[in-house]
Amino acid sequence: MKSLKKIFHFILPLLSLVMLVLLWLWAAEAIPSFPSPGEVVTRFQLLQERPISDTSILGHVWASLLRVIKALALAIVIGIPFGLFIGWSKTFRGLFKPLFEVFRPIPPIAWIPLISLWLGVGEASKVLIIFIGTVMPIVVNTYSGVAMVPSQLLDASRSFGATNSQVLVDIVLPASLQSIFAGIKTALSAGWMVVLAAEMISARQGLGFLITRGSDTNDLALCVISMIFIGIIGAIISYGFDFVERRLCPWIER
Repeated sequence: MKSLKKIFHFILPLLSLVMLVLLWLWAAEAIPSFPSPGEVVTRFQLLQERPISDTSILGHVWASLLRVIKALALAIVIGIPFGLFIGWSKTFRGLFKPLFEVFRPIPPIAWIPLISLWLGVGEASKVLIIFIGTVMPIVVNTYSGVAMVPSQLLDASRSFGATNSQVLVDIVLPASLQSIFAGIKTALSAGWMVVLAAEMISARQGLGFLITRGSDTNDLALCVISMIFIGIIGAIISYGFDFVERRLCPWIER
C-alpha cells in the first residue's frame, strides 16, 4: 500500500506538467499569435545561433540570477534582524513600524525615477530596486513569526533565569524560523517579478531585458522562453530553501 502511495505521489508532478503542456497547446490553437511549444523550441534554437546583445541565453539567465541573489542576500541580512526587533522590542516597534508600514505599500517600480536620479542607471540601481521588493515580505513574516511564539515558552524560559538576549536567540528565533523561511520564499518570487522592472533601467542583459525586448518587437516566443527559465530557476531555488529549512527545522511536521 505504501509503495502504491509513493508511486502515486511520484506521478502527480508529472501529471501536472502534462496538463500544463496540454493547456499550452490548447491556448496556442485558441488564441491567435500565441506561440506553440514547437515555435518556442524553434525560437530557442535561433537564439542559440543569434544571441541577443552578443550574450547567450545562459548569460542572460546568469545576469538576472546574480541580481536577484545579491538583492535577496541583502534583504535577508537586513530584513531578518529588522523584523526580529520589530516583533521583540516595543520601543523599536513603536519607533520604526509606522515608518515601515508607510513605505511597504509603495511598489518597487515607483522607486525607479528616484533611484535612477540618485544612483544612475548602473548595476547598483537595479539591485536596490529588487532589494526593495524582496525585503518587505521578509520583514513582515519575521515579525509575524515572533508575534506567534507562544507566551508559555517565554514565561518558562524567564522563570529559569534566561536573559532577554538568551530568550531572543534561543527561543524566539528558532520558533520563528518556519515563518522566516516562508518570507524568504515569498521574497524570492517577488524578486523575480521585480527583476523585470529593474532591468528596464538601461539593461542590456537579463531575462527581464529579453521579456521587454520580446514585448517591444512582438516576439512572444522570446517572452515565453524567458518566463520558462524564470520558472525553472525559481523552482530550483525554492526547493533548495525547502531542503535548508528541513535541516534547520527538523521538528516541523510535513
